[in-house]
Amino acid sequence: MVKVLVTGCNGQLGSEFKLLVKEFPNFSFLLTDVDDLDITDYHQVEIFFKKYMPDVVINCAGYTAVDKAEDEPEKAMWLNRDAVTNLAAAGSLCDSYMVHISTDYVFNGKNIRPYREDDIPSPVSIYGLTKLAGEEAMMSCLQFGMIIRTSWLYSSFGNNFVKTILKRCAEKGELNVVTDQFGSPTYARDLAKAILEILPAAMSSKQFEIFHYADEGECSWFEFACEAVSIAGLPCRINPIDTKGYPTKAQRPAYSVFDKSLIKNRFGITIPEWRESLKECVEELRVGHGA
Repeated sequence: MVKVLVTGCNGQLGSEFKLLVKEFPNFSFLLTDVDDLDITDYHQVEIFFKKYMPDVVINCAGYTAVDKAEDEPEKAMWLNRDAVTNLAAAGSLCDSYMVHISTDYVFNGKNIRPYREDDIPSPVSIYGLTKLAGEEAMMSCLQFGMIIRTSWLYSSFGNNFVKTILKRCAEKGELNVVTDQFGSPTYARDLAKAILEILPAAMSSKQFEIFHYADEGECSWFEFACEAVSIAGLPCRINPIDTKGYPTKAQRPAYSVFDKSLIKNRFGITIPEWRESLKECVEELRVGHGA
């Protein structure tokens, strides 16, 4: 029985892991959040690891408030780099295999083709800088493990674009959404399931690997919003605007589509198309699932 520690289990990705526990009976899960394990406290992390000796660590925790990070760079670095260092250092003592979730924000968004794993990161925001620092911290501590960069993550749990759009449409009936930023929406359940499916093969490789994972297809935020509202059947008008018309404190990558051929070829997985997964999530929200 492989013992899997999941951090950040009350977030949107961590909550999806909780739903998948019964589908993967060969794994024994330790599901934790800050009340159970404060990953910013190395002493606490080391004690926890020595007690439970996890075979795998899946780090879903992190600072994800992109705009707020511009005003709280130390706090963002604390959670996105230092906590990763703690997990990796403690994991190295127990020979734990670590899976860390990173982001498209490590890139500047100036590519004219989908980003590959070997493209050079160049973040344009504090959030992106701290996530890249977390990747580097993990690589400096561990000889084997896996970083998965994902993009435009959403779920029926937590705070995310889909839930915000549907809520605001229900309240206002009209919204402005940017149409000149492009990426690939990713249903958190698809990502969680993919990680658990590829985990045995990844662990046996004894390598350090970086992969890109997002649902298939690409769109603008405007197209993403329109599709969500259409599926939900809300009488809401979505107006297309450019980035200049919707200023934010943190700069966003204008283009962050991923090339996913490496993870598909390495593990033989099939990745769902983003519209189909969005239908599944909106249905979850319609019947009252999530939080």
